[in-house]
Amino acid sequence: QVQLVESGGGLVQPGGSLRLACAASGNAWSFNTMAWYRQSPGNQRELVATMPRFGNINYGDFVKGRFTISGDFAKNTANLQMNHLEPEDTAVYYCYVRQIISNAEFWGQGTQVTVST
Repeated sequence: QVQLVESGGGLVQPGGSLRLACAASGNAWSFNTMAWYRQSPGNQRELVATMPRFGNINYGDFVKGRFTISGDFAKNTANLQMNHLEPEDTAVYYCYVRQIISNAEFWGQGTQVTVST
């Protein structure tokens, strides 16, 4: 069973920045995709950014150049740098990975991001 641990959420003012981090257990090079999703109350979980091991990084339309996903597939880590945060970015952010061998998907427990004055 893969375990994901997220960190870096918190309260930030509009226009501010946060950096989320995710560390997944398991052997190096275990995953073919790492991503971040988010979910706010009353809404479905939506893609923030996905980073395939081979291929192009993709972002949700709402990102508009404000966020950057990065990571290290050898270390099983993923980060999300979020700049110019807006109140609409308030949500629980989840780390996601997909395992190469089984194609199984795993989720972190989520980290709260609140953008407010």
